[in-house]
Amino acid sequence: MHPLDLLGLTGYFTLLLVVGYLSARRVQTSDDFAVAGNRITWPILFATLAASYLGGGASMGRAGKAYSDGYVFMFATCAFPVATVLVGLYIAPRLKRYVGAHTVGDIMAHHYGAPARLFSGLFSMIYCIGILGAQALAIGTVFNAIIGIEVSTGIVLGMLVVLLYSTLGGMWAVIQTDVLQFLMLALFVPITLLIGVQQVGGAEALIAKLPELHFSMMGDYNLSLFVSIFVAYLLGETLVPPYTQRALAAPDARNAKIGYTLAGVFGFLFYFISSTIGLVALVLYPDISPDQALPELIRNALPVGITGLVLATLLAVVMSTADSYLNSSAVVFVRDIYQCFIDPDVCDRTRLWLERGVTLVIGFGAILFALYATSIIDALLLSYALWAPTVLIPFVLGVLFELNCSRAALSAMLAGTVVTLFWKWGPLELEASTQLSALIAGVIANLLVFITVYRLFRRPTLITIER
Repeated sequence: MHPLDLLGLTGYFTLLLVVGYLSARRVQTSDDFAVAGNRITWPILFATLAASYLGGGASMGRAGKAYSDGYVFMFATCAFPVATVLVGLYIAPRLKRYVGAHTVGDIMAHHYGAPARLFSGLFSMIYCIGILGAQALAIGTVFNAIIGIEVSTGIVLGMLVVLLYSTLGGMWAVIQTDVLQFLMLALFVPITLLIGVQQVGGAEALIAKLPELHFSMMGDYNLSLFVSIFVAYLLGETLVPPYTQRALAAPDARNAKIGYTLAGVFGFLFYFISSTIGLVALVLYPDISPDQALPELIRNALPVGITGLVLATLLAVVMSTADSYLNSSAVVFVRDIYQCFIDPDVCDRTRLWLERGVTLVIGFGAILFALYATSIIDALLLSYALWAPTVLIPFVLGVLFELNCSRAALSAMLAGTVVTLFWKWGPLELEASTQLSALIAGVIANLLVFITVYRLFRRPTLITIER
């Protein structure tokens, strides 16, 4: 790497550490650490949400899939921006009715009681650590592609920086770094695409040099595979703990609605850009690993001086997701498990230090996960299978319809878990033989059991939400 590029990369890391240090001075309470004092207006909410969900999967993972499969993966995964827009319009504003809520577990407890909070907290932590591991793997992949160091070494180096500023500054640091990372993302990733298209010879040359199948809506996917991916991205990351936490950090329903909806709209544009980068890389570098498509383009196509800045941007989009899941998993553990079931009388100061300590522990756990994950997308899809069939359905139904049947929620979460595990890893190998993904099977089981048990045991009165 040229010294100028290395200087730009070093400057970026230094800036992150400075932000973490300055943010630590603003964190006086657990509310500051968890939801930034509920003072995140819609422009900041938009930027931090967009930066958070456009991580390793949306950048390198999607570019890699476009490299190998074409635009079909982009079409299938556009389900996530669709879900984000719908959440912004119909669910995010309702979340501000739960006064003092920090987590999904707070809302689940409001509707379904303490046991639902416990199970939601456990599933939230497992999910967050899995996604965090995928982002850690992406960080290592970037370091390997650009600097040439081992992936494992890159994972450790990058995650140590994320751990440091997230532990010091909590949500304040996460949001401030996310805004910085979003600005870099919005500027340098499109620049990378434009330079890459120019090197190919223009848009017409790019189209002429690629197989026609790469531009097809279905590509070489069959309907079952396309639907499975679509549903995985429609439900697998919807209202997960970090994104729910962002909506709860907004000062009111209006800011939550606007910020969330705009973030979803932005996702469509970014998915197109990152996927097209994968196609450009296929033309320029036809013999590389798909996950290397975006890093390879940055390393070889960009001029000296810009490479370091774009590398910093690539790290930024990954780290912005990693820090969000890291912060959220720590808050979930302390709020939904420790405070509710171990020490209900814990003081705010102790809770703050617990959140910082748990951040470190979970960060190191995610590093171990990343060292054994096979690919970024595989890690993401595995984690998605743990969320949608368990917590999502009872959570959404409770928020939209103010339901309050504890038995329905617990039965649905149990049924979704059992069916998902059996469908994916059971002796009958149902996922392979039926062509129906474990996630979809788990979601169907969750929904059917919830409706059945709710009709049998529902209470005659609705709960009253504190306003």
